[in-house]
Amino acid sequence: MPLVVALIGVALVFDFLNGLHDSANSIATIVSTRVLSPRYAVLWAAFFNFVAFLVFGLHVAGTVGSGIVAVDVIDDRVIFGALGGAIVWNLVTWRLGIPSSSSHALIGGLLGAGIAKGGLAAVVWGGVGKTVAAIVLSPALGFALALLLVLAVSWGFVRSTPGRVDRVFRVAQFFSASLYSLGHGGNDAQKTMGVIAALLFAHGVEHGGFHVPLWVVLSCQSAMALGTLLGGWRIVHTMGSKITRLTPMQGFCAETGGAVTLFLATLGGIPVSTTHTITGAIIGVGAARRVSAVRWNVAQGIVVAWVVTMPAAALVAATLYWVSGLA
Repeated sequence: MPLVVALIGVALVFDFLNGLHDSANSIATIVSTRVLSPRYAVLWAAFFNFVAFLVFGLHVAGTVGSGIVAVDVIDDRVIFGALGGAIVWNLVTWRLGIPSSSSHALIGGLLGAGIAKGGLAAVVWGGVGKTVAAIVLSPALGFALALLLVLAVSWGFVRSTPGRVDRVFRVAQFFSASLYSLGHGGNDAQKTMGVIAALLFAHGVEHGGFHVPLWVVLSCQSAMALGTLLGGWRIVHTMGSKITRLTPMQGFCAETGGAVTLFLATLGGIPVSTTHTITGAIIGVGAARRVSAVRWNVAQGIVVAWVVTMPAAALVAATLYWVSGLA
């Protein structure tokens, strides 16, 4: 039992780092447009991160806990390897200021440790397939929705003065940022819930059909909210200014397009990357202005990090699984 408690602690550390690493996804746009200062923006985001469990079901937790690797493969070493691989990759990319995906680091970690134990037979291809598809679809949908919103808003406010547009969307950004933070908390915190629930079932602490106990839900939401409070300022800078410069109207469109994408994925039980989603949306609003407004060299570097994340985390996880067997 002490080992289970220790692994739950490691899982909550990952969830905390997820909030720290991905806080930029929730607040980069509203900070870069100077609608909120960083201090108040993280408080705003952390609150909506925490209350997300009241809005969404736990479909994503079910996918992560039983739809990536077979439940009968999961044991202490697999969980340790998966969390370790995800945490190491998160720390590396956080230190370098690269907005990679904590979600896909965890999925990669589960796959790496699961395959190290049970081979390819351990993989649940249906769950992995929709997760991999979301790597492409979530930023593409965020891009498309944000682009369409910019065009619609530009047409709707064509007779308004720039000052009026700025005032309207400074207020509107409070709502769009809230929706995005809600979607972030709803999708991302559930991934750690799924891992902890799988661990509890593996040890016989929980029985019956796969479910997530309330105390696990509250613990994961709290850990993520706390991480968001501390923020990831290196990544905020990349997301909020290096890709493209944003106005309040553009920030509203990016956050709303990203939020709609996250809501759809969470309700469908698909563990998507909030990083991928908001990056696609930010690129979309930049491209709506003009293609040259997007710093494509920065965006290209981010895409490379996306491609590398799952295999890199999987490799670290498989190594940790092997090393833990030597102890």
